Amino acid sequence: MTTSARSLSEWLAHLETLHPKAIELGLERVRAVKDRLGIRFDCPVITVGGTNGKGSTCAMLESILLQAGYRVGLYTSPHLIDFNERARLDGEPVDDAALVAQFEAVEAARGEVSLTYFEFTTLAILRLFAQSGRDAVILEVGLGGRLDAVNIIDADVAIVTSVDLDHMDYLGDTREKIGFEKAGIFRPGRTAICGDPVPPSTLVQHAEAISADLWLFGRDFNYSGDKQQWNYGGRSQRRNSLGYPALRGANQLLNACAALAALEALRDRLPIGAQEVRNGLVLVDLPGRFQVLPGRPAVILDVAHNPHAAATLAQNIDNMGFYPYTYAVFGAMQDKDISGVIAQMKDRVDHWCLTDLPLPRAASAESIRAQLQAAGVVASDTQGSEKSITTFSSPADAYANALSRAGENDRIAVFGSFLTVAGVMQARRSGQS
Repeated sequence: MTTSARSLSEWLAHLETLHPKAIELGLERVRAVKDRLGIRFDCPVITVGGTNGKGSTCAMLESILLQAGYRVGLYTSPHLIDFNERARLDGEPVDDAALVAQFEAVEAARGEVSLTYFEFTTLAILRLFAQSGRDAVILEVGLGGRLDAVNIIDADVAIVTSVDLDHMDYLGDTREKIGFEKAGIFRPGRTAICGDPVPPSTLVQHAEAISADLWLFGRDFNYSGDKQQWNYGGRSQRRNSLGYPALRGANQLLNACAALAALEALRDRLPIGAQEVRNGLVLVDLPGRFQVLPGRPAVILDVAHNPHAAATLAQNIDNMGFYPYTYAVFGAMQDKDISGVIAQMKDRVDHWCLTDLPLPRAASAESIRAQLQAAGVVASDTQGSEKSITTFSSPADAYANALSRAGENDRIAVFGSFLTVAGVMQARRSGQS
């Protein structure tokens, strides 16, 4: 099959086979192909990294900029259902034909250079954005920062939302080591924003060592407010009487603050009015981040897959009020700190519906059951028991079981890997459940 005859799905299947490793951090290969493709941006670029909160921060930036009338490119990963979700122009996913054209260009330019799936697709989307004449481009870092493919672009503003333990096989086993990797997206003389209230010293020291213009939460920007509204205070700009972001959850004001700090830093190039900020925050939408679906029983979708995110999910669940029973549809990758996630959630879940996931590196439902039992979760599989642990071969099956057992006043929390949430979203979309 010639490359020009490949559909998007065929291209994506092909890209899985190009490189011997699914993940290989480093910039030499991807930078070489970027230079051949001549990728450069004439508009402001905001790069967003961090352990948790990246997607929410990107979504708020996009929403506010669109409300202000700017033409915006947004790159995020991973996707939930369709690959096209990763590349958005003016709030809409890019169509298959536009992506295929860029894949062909990257394939022609790479020659003998071997690229991972993420590197190849990142280059394709960067080239698409560079050619599209945007007013602003927002790029979400995939993994870490310093050696992530997105870091071939010198951002005008770089945000690190939070630093916690995740991807430790690649980034290190302490917040200090991970903080240094995240800080790799900062640039000399350019704005570097950290939304973590307790930033690792390595992040601060690296920013100072390269003479980045470091903005710290609590020192350079902050928030105040009450139950009705909140205020942002930056270095030289205040935003008062703001409505709470449409994205629900305990940490969204931290994410919103980091986004507003980035826009304050770019105010001369991208001026934005007060009402446009208010509208952007109220209208922002991001599936799978403490997303509470309408109807009964209550269904919560959340891609919480590390202890830090699970602690936030637990706090958000506590804030929802009383529900007689909580069902959990949970599946995760085996390289995640599953026991750490369980520790945060075990006291909030009555019935665990564990699922296998369709990837070799996924933890089996049975292995998660063993970790629940090791954590002291005592449950019975007998019908009508107060506590249960059951296992399923797919998120759709696990969700269908939870739905069949939950009363209308109960709730179902679907969390863990993106694949867990995506599997349930697809099942709901197709009418299986």
